[in-house]
Amino acid sequence: MTRPESAEKNDAGARRHGDAEKKNVGYSIAVSPRRLSIIATADNTLEGMNVLQGLVTAFRTLTIFPVPGQDAPKHSGSLPFFPLVGLALGFLLWAISLIDRVISGGDWPMGVAGIMLLASVISTRSLHLDGLADLADAVGGGWDRARRLEIMKDSRLGVFGAVAIIITLLCKWVAFTRLVAVGSTIWVVLIFMVSRAMQVNLAVRLDYARSEGGTAASFVRQASGYHRAAAFAITLVAALVFGILGLVALTVAELITWLYGGWCRKNIGGITGDLLGAGNEIVETVLLLLAAAPGSLLLGYTGWSWVFH
Repeated sequence: MTRPESAEKNDAGARRHGDAEKKNVGYSIAVSPRRLSIIATADNTLEGMNVLQGLVTAFRTLTIFPVPGQDAPKHSGSLPFFPLVGLALGFLLWAISLIDRVISGGDWPMGVAGIMLLASVISTRSLHLDGLADLADAVGGGWDRARRLEIMKDSRLGVFGAVAIIITLLCKWVAFTRLVAVGSTIWVVLIFMVSRAMQVNLAVRLDYARSEGGTAASFVRQASGYHRAAAFAITLVAALVFGILGLVALTVAELITWLYGGWCRKNIGGITGDLLGAGNEIVETVLLLLAAAPGSLLLGYTGWSWVFH
């Protein structure tokens, strides 16, 4: 998980954010009502700016897109918007999937699936795949926490990492092909939202594993229950739109994340940027395969109409 260059200056205050927030609790008791109104207006304006900045940082962190605007004062301010990044990426792939109907008449699902896969890799800078590869190398070549963390820090790609990337890409391509063939690619939108919400879940639940810090340290150390609740609420709304199966997908993702988080705590000592990316890939790939498995039956149980008939 990378971080925007323009936000580097925030590192020095990452561990003191709680004190800083406490200092912001007002001195307005002895201030006139008019001045209180001015302060409230200014605070609301700043909060609105922080929301937009959080969205900007989320897109800059998780995608290749050059989003204009300023980064959030704290990296954690971007966490609630991770599902919205997934929403945008999912819609991009869904739009690409329509090529199969418009141009090829539905006769080239494998080719369109390949284009979708390529678009997902390029749009995310292979960020999460890199984390998955580092995790695979660490598991395959490290026998204790220190060695695993050392391997994940190494920029070189090992055999275990290469195999993990190949298997993951093949699984996604198979899943995309099936979804394109049966016209169920709209599920990619929800799956991409859910997988990125699970990153927020992990960042809040687990401590940062490296005592010396790292690229994702400020995201994890500043993460709070509010960020997790906000990301979950956004994802829950989307899941409800997809109906009961949407809620099932969210539940499965939570279960996978809980198991994976427990493994990370026990074997790594916490979470890192690589492990966040790997978690995203694991959840995303499993859900894509599960969505592809029922084939054309999936669309019949999408939404709520089938429940009331």
